[in-house]
Amino acid sequence: MSSERAAIRIENVGKCYPLYERPADRLKQFILPRFSRLARREPARYFEEYWALRDVSFEVARGEQVGIVGRNGAGKSTLLQIICNTLAPTTGTVNVEGRVAALLELGAGFNPQQTGEENVFLNGCVLGLSRQQVEERYDRILAFADVGDFIAQPVKNYSSGMYMRLAFAIAVHVEPDVLVVDEALSVGDEAFQRKCHARIKKIRDDGATILFVSHSAGHVTEVCSRAILLDGGELLSVGPAKHVISRYQKLLYAPASRAQAIRDELRHEHLQGGSIGPLHEEAPSAGAGLARPDSADTPQSADGVDTAYFDPGLVPRSTVVYPSLGCAIEDPHLQSLEGRRVNVLQAGREYVYAYRAHFDAAAVAVRFGMMIKTVTGVELGGAASAPEVAPHAYFAGGQSVAVRFRFRAMLAPGTYFLNAGVVGLLGEQEQYLCRYVDIAMFRVGPVSDGMATGMVDFGITPEIRVADDDSSS
Repeated sequence: MSSERAAIRIENVGKCYPLYERPADRLKQFILPRFSRLARREPARYFEEYWALRDVSFEVARGEQVGIVGRNGAGKSTLLQIICNTLAPTTGTVNVEGRVAALLELGAGFNPQQTGEENVFLNGCVLGLSRQQVEERYDRILAFADVGDFIAQPVKNYSSGMYMRLAFAIAVHVEPDVLVVDEALSVGDEAFQRKCHARIKKIRDDGATILFVSHSAGHVTEVCSRAILLDGGELLSVGPAKHVISRYQKLLYAPASRAQAIRDELRHEHLQGGSIGPLHEEAPSAGAGLARPDSADTPQSADGVDTAYFDPGLVPRSTVVYPSLGCAIEDPHLQSLEGRRVNVLQAGREYVYAYRAHFDAAAVAVRFGMMIKTVTGVELGGAASAPEVAPHAYFAGGQSVAVRFRFRAMLAPGTYFLNAGVVGLLGEQEQYLCRYVDIAMFRVGPVSDGMATGMVDFGITPEIRVADDDSSS
């Protein structure tokens, strides 16, 4: 990425906090090193260093939307505070171009003794607006916040929901060049949350750069072109959102004995330039799937020719395998109801997603699962073989289980990916015994007379008729 296009440029940023074992050590650290320097001695240190961030570098282009993911304590919020200039880095440089609005600790700058109206003008000025600009936006802010007559009351009398709604309304009406969002958009009820997300989408569509933290993998893959994975204050992966999310989930669900090894693998991959290819590389090559099977190989069905067939070029190159805990998935594939292997499907027909689960060790309270996703990683739908309250009781070591999921391909033409996984009870907690992300892929063929739009075909039947002008009489 060209630095000239960067809205945010982070170079070798680190943040270190001193950790004192006793309160007296803080006083010693403040006083005694001064005497050591006067005596030309190496000063003693009375604290331990804790690096919340260490040597983090990346760029975000203008108009780009980038998600930041990582486990608790990874340094995500610290990084956002540094970008917003509310926290100074210990090392490195940060350059942010344009006006920044931050949805971090909503309402942190409010004066509880002042009215909502007074806080609108106060916060607007803090965020870089002139009084005239706040006045021009005031009615829109008030309508968005929906606090009614409480706008004339001190904000200390507000409920927590009203307080957050007003703070959010101010921040999103600044019309920022860069919007920074922490992982708390559960502001107000469902209707207001939808309004918040719609407003953020409009800010993005207007060309603003958006950087946000989220624990929702689906949300990141749905709205972000790229993502950043932090862990233990280190940057482990930067790349297309789908690839980074798969690595994050592999780290997140790793057993404790394997977590450090997986972390080291991701760090090595990042330092070596990464094996994370561009998103379009996952799709089949331009010529794949164009050849059709011979008519003799295509079975007849009661309502005509079954157009589903197998294309050997549809092989995923983004597969991520989770560490095994005594189980492995073998031979995942799609087949027609007659048992013929296919991966180019006919829209609207039923097919079977099948795989075999082999248990190397005994497992209890087992459930088998699958998921269908888009090219960008958005989870469209899946299923488990049993509800959580009534799993399959027991499978012995050395046993293999045939797993089949029958589904109808009510999908728009395009390419889709499949996950497969097995969970079981380890101790008192359900955990993945094995999980495979993007283990298989398929394509839904075009529909010449189709009228459905979007990703999923809900079988909607339109009805159009000319209104009779005399019908009201």
